[in-house]
Amino acid sequence: MAHHPAEVLTGAGVLALAAGFLIYLGQVGGVGLAPAGMDSYSASFRTAEGIGIGTDVRIAGVKVGAILDMELDPQTFRAETTFSVQNDVTLPEDTAVVISSEGLLGGSFVEILPGGSEFNLEPGSEIEDTQGSVSIIDLLLKFVSGGNE
Repeated sequence: MAHHPAEVLTGAGVLALAAGFLIYLGQVGGVGLAPAGMDSYSASFRTAEGIGIGTDVRIAGVKVGAILDMELDPQTFRAETTFSVQNDVTLPEDTAVVISSEGLLGGSFVEILPGGSEFNLEPGSEIEDTQGSVSIIDLLLKFVSGGNE
């Protein structure tokens, strides 16, 4: 059975596209391990609404990593997150992690606020100083009610 060159080229193109898609999924999906050139850290949030695996981690508005894993701690009912940070970025031990929003209609991201300590966190450390996401609806309700609670 003879194959036409057009069929062979089409088949090769489909296989190349499928391989590219699988590589893309592996990079975007995140497996819970920091990719090469990255260190991982963890943080616990009271609420992690608006973020998920793959969400940007930024310092001063510049992307330096991404969320690798998120799960609920059944004892504390807090969102436990693991995220990557470029390994050329050293974080002082008094660094804070905040879930920020890009505006009223924008998405959320994780913002790292480096502290001023002389001592740095070791890769794999948990960052203790965290602030979870703030609900826009709660803020609006407080504003409308005059904030008298």
